[in-house]
Amino acid sequence: MTAAIPESLSPRFDTDGAIYMGARRESEGCRVGLFGVPYDGTTSFRPGTRFGPAAIREVSYGLETYCPQLNLDLEDLAFADLGAVEIPYGAPEPVVAAVRAATSAVLDLGLAPLMLGGEHSISSGAVAAVAERQADLVLVQLDAHADLRHDWLGSHHSHACAMRRCLEVLPSGELLQIAIRSGTRSEFEELRQQQRLVPRPRMVEALQALRGRPLYLTVDLDWFDPAVLPGTGTPEPGGFHWADFAELVAELSHQHLVGADIVELSPQLDPSGVSSVLAAKVTRSLLLLLGAAR
Repeated sequence: MTAAIPESLSPRFDTDGAIYMGARRESEGCRVGLFGVPYDGTTSFRPGTRFGPAAIREVSYGLETYCPQLNLDLEDLAFADLGAVEIPYGAPEPVVAAVRAATSAVLDLGLAPLMLGGEHSISSGAVAAVAERQADLVLVQLDAHADLRHDWLGSHHSHACAMRRCLEVLPSGELLQIAIRSGTRSEFEELRQQQRLVPRPRMVEALQALRGRPLYLTVDLDWFDPAVLPGTGTPEPGGFHWADFAELVAELSHQHLVGADIVELSPQLDPSGVSSVLAAKVTRSLLLLLGAAR
């Protein structure tokens, strides 16, 4: 079973399984296109992110459709859950190419793309597709890790290289890395030299300076503290709570958000299911922000 993507467009989307609450399968009349990429081929510590997109969809029905912070309701937003991108298994390069093609297909339908991962290596494909249409695109990263390695464990498309590969397809070269707390010495030297590292007290101020610019937001869920989101493959102590994310959401409601992704949920690592619920709530916020920005 495949969603209503024109035959001339590639790739294909598998719509078997759960659908995010309130979503349609048909894209006509919609403003946002949600799709999943169940891939974890380069995870370097604990695998399982391939199960992330399905888990987010399955637990979404435990949430309300209404967001009191934004005073917006998913019931008032026409959005499509296009399903899972059909990806090859194995090396990351064909997967990144498939993600780029899928994101382009979503944009061709006139929809703002919201991708559910999967591991962080897939983000460069989505960023490349959006940047083709938004030359002055700014990338905003929420993450515990810098992800600026040139290669890791023999792969140039490892999830540890996600932002390095994104910078290669980002014409503006503008990347804000918000409150990164883990990385190599050389990564942090680069962060400071390039003035990309945004400390926690300045994160809202840094976003305010971008008002009017097209933004792509990538959310690696290990940005959150393991105390509230243990279900991720590379947990890093010293992270953030929902109130911190809500501060950013408040500012993003004034921004021109044109695309986003949510990555690195490994639901089987959290038997309580709370990590999946938090990820589903992040998804709700981003769906509403993307819908309001259209």
